[in-house]
Amino acid sequence: MNGTTAYIVGIIGSVIILGLIIELLRRRQLTEKYAVLWLVIGIIILVLTCLGQDGLTMLAHSVGFYVPSNLLFFLAILFLLGVTLHLSWELSRVEDETRKLAEDLAILRLEVEQLTEQRQGERRE
Repeated sequence: MNGTTAYIVGIIGSVIILGLIIELLRRRQLTEKYAVLWLVIGIIILVLTCLGQDGLTMLAHSVGFYVPSNLLFFLAILFLLGVTLHLSWELSRVEDETRKLAEDLAILRLEVEQLTEQRQGERRE
């Protein structure tokens, strides 16, 4: 695959990723909260793709990377760490909320049982 073909495939792939994100958002399979994150990532991928090999090499050298792919791997690792941290935070929040809901449900069930027993006791009298 020559340079021009790789460049065109990269741009087409970036546009497909953006289209997929927009379609998931349109179908309400991706919430707006996460869609913004993924749209920003999709746009960054498109911009990096549009820079081409020379632009990416220049960007990599300007931030201290000798090999452009190392810059991409570094950015990908940072992104994955960020997503992992965010999802861990969300999971912790949901676990706390689920525990609280379970406690509230147990209290409500106890109250319903007590009211049911109280009613049955009143009927017997």
